[in-house]
Amino acid sequence: MRPEPPRPPAAFLPFFALAWAGTTIAYMPFLTVLLPVRIELITTAQGPAAMPVTWLAATTFAGALAASAGNILFGWASDLVLGRRAWVATGLVLSCTLLLLVDRVTSLGWLVAVIIGWQLAVNMMIGPLSAWAGDCVPDAQKGKLGGLLAFAPAAGALVGAFVTLPGLAGPQARLAIVAMMTAGCIAPLLLLGSPVPAPAPMRNAPNLPDAPKPPAKPPGLGLLQRMWLARLMLQISEAALFAYLYFWLRSVDPAFGDASTARIFGGALVVAAPLTLAVGAWSDRHGRALVPLRAGAMLAAIALLAMGFTDDPLLAIAGYAVFSLASSMFLALHSAQTLRVLPHSNRRGRDLGLFNLTNTLPSLIMPGITLALVPSLGFRALFVLLAMLAFGASALLFPARRR
Repeated sequence: MRPEPPRPPAAFLPFFALAWAGTTIAYMPFLTVLLPVRIELITTAQGPAAMPVTWLAATTFAGALAASAGNILFGWASDLVLGRRAWVATGLVLSCTLLLLVDRVTSLGWLVAVIIGWQLAVNMMIGPLSAWAGDCVPDAQKGKLGGLLAFAPAAGALVGAFVTLPGLAGPQARLAIVAMMTAGCIAPLLLLGSPVPAPAPMRNAPNLPDAPKPPAKPPGLGLLQRMWLARLMLQISEAALFAYLYFWLRSVDPAFGDASTARIFGGALVVAAPLTLAVGAWSDRHGRALVPLRAGAMLAAIALLAMGFTDDPLLAIAGYAVFSLASSMFLALHSAQTLRVLPHSNRRGRDLGLFNLTNTLPSLIMPGITLALVPSLGFRALFVLLAMLAFGASALLFPARRR
């Protein structure tokens, strides 16, 4: 048995968690608030013929394609040349520069071009950064790593709320604040992070104590595919809730406003972070890497069914809170445990880029599902379908029966 590589310095995990939060700060406030506002300003100046919703959809679609390609491309490039640190640093500089250009663009066509470039630059950070964790964090700390990753969405939501405080800053200053916060979070890892060169060789075989080990296949091949599909299925549910939470809450109780929705969304993310850290630490201590993933997907499915069959606003909020906690825990811990099952340590960046498709494909799949179900059958049918996907994600992660 090949020995574990040396542990990284004690500061690596907190530095990495801070940097990962920085990548979320880089895109969450911008995509959810600042970009729609900029598109609305440009379309208003161009007259009624320019449709802001159409341009936002086109920009989001083009950006998702660029993000998918960029994550694979730059993750793979960091496997082959220069190492992780150089790619992360270059992506940080380029993404912050392009972000500051957004407020200076007055043409919708040029705005789409800038967003494509910005998405490529952001994923020049994210792809190599995620592989960097795989290089340096041993299997015995993967659960803790997943718990720390759960703080990133909460950080992004809090920064989005902060930069949009009335009277705090104008459009250009908001972009500058986001860029400075992003750089401030990522710089400590670049300056003080583990000196382990990339790619740091770790075992090629997966090490999931509670994972099936079929003898007739290469180790981890079936599990790797099931983990990819399970994440995609739960991400579709999560993306649908992220996009349509406001409209669903309004259908339950018309008194719900955007401020109430934002507080519910942000509050659930904040609570999910320490819970995920505790669950991840438990999985490390007991060697049960997949148990929290199965339980999280199962609990998310139950919460979705409860949300679909209630007309009580308090039960609706409680159901969403449970779903948000369960799905956030699943996604954060899944990201860390994926590093165990990748088959080639010297192609970790490329393989994580392929796994990242489970984050971008739901944005392309979810609108069609929603439009096919909600107008004719209502939100209940949508929630039932999403619950079935979440149940399926849980089932995929149970050991296969041996014949």
